[in-house]
Amino acid sequence: MSMKRSFALMTLLSILALGCGGGDNTAPKKDQKAAPAPQGKKAAENTPAKGEMKGEIKADGSSTVLLISQAIASEYSKTNPNVKISVGRSGTGGGFKKFAAGETDISNASRPIKAEEKESCAKNGVEFFEFQVAWDGLSIVINKENTWAKNMTVAQLKTMWDKDSKVENWSDVDPTWPKEKVKLFGAGTDSGTFDFFTEVINGKSGQSRTSYQPTEDDNVTVNGVAKDKFALGYFGLAYYEENKEKLGIVSVAKKEGDKFISPSEATVMDKTYSPLSRPLFIYVKKSSLKRPEVQDFMTFFLRRNDLIAQAKYIKMDALMQSDVQEKLANAIKEAGK
Repeated sequence: MSMKRSFALMTLLSILALGCGGGDNTAPKKDQKAAPAPQGKKAAENTPAKGEMKGEIKADGSSTVLLISQAIASEYSKTNPNVKISVGRSGTGGGFKKFAAGETDISNASRPIKAEEKESCAKNGVEFFEFQVAWDGLSIVINKENTWAKNMTVAQLKTMWDKDSKVENWSDVDPTWPKEKVKLFGAGTDSGTFDFFTEVINGKSGQSRTSYQPTEDDNVTVNGVAKDKFALGYFGLAYYEENKEKLGIVSVAKKEGDKFISPSEATVMDKTYSPLSRPLFIYVKKSSLKRPEVQDFMTFFLRRNDLIAQAKYIKMDALMQSDVQEKLANAIKEAGK
């Protein structure tokens, strides 16, 4: 081989080596979603050192989202014991009243904020950000000894729960069912669960019967239905999962002739459990998000999908989780301006 050809070959090999090994070719493209934040042990390694954060965070609202917020607050406090976090259960509507009045930093909600609640916030100068945190399906629960109402249509549920309902006995819904008085349990009127159930079953807000046992504490419904053979109630899927040894569950069909579907993670996620599947939210006050402890807690909250699953709610998929984390990062920047 001549000297010239040998030199040219060495130059070409050097160029190829630089092209293959130089620089970082693994960076995501501009329109590519970032990978979700690490969870479990890796996430714990990225949290602030114990005692670094100080302050107080006040949350209130939905009794459904309560279980999520409590689980995450408890875990967060293990590494941040100097951040005092209180989580109330005033119901979604009650929580938004406190939020609009400036009494809380975070409002837990089992439905989106209403127009009049937005107006109340605006009137009081409360700006906020909305974040979806999980999915849920409402469960229609019955006593374990109830063998006749394991399958119900939306129309039958409306017959029972509508504002103009004449149903007193089970036989008023279906003549083949027992001629025994129905005892109904459900969410209180300040609850997002009440709003959601009423709208999807009865067709519009405020169209619920008042002759039932309302409560903001879902344990009241658990105990009431478990003790009465002729009782029926409704609440979030997590409460049924926690108490399924005590309660029966109703499979629901959207209309006559449709397949009866029971609530589960799979049927909520694929939306076959319709119309009783729903997203769950938290709302964070913009002025609160300026504070380091609120930023840190919210970052922790939206990373810990594993704790949402432990609380028996349905976690968002990786793409949704990535989107909501990006939304939080942008909200923190906006709050700091």
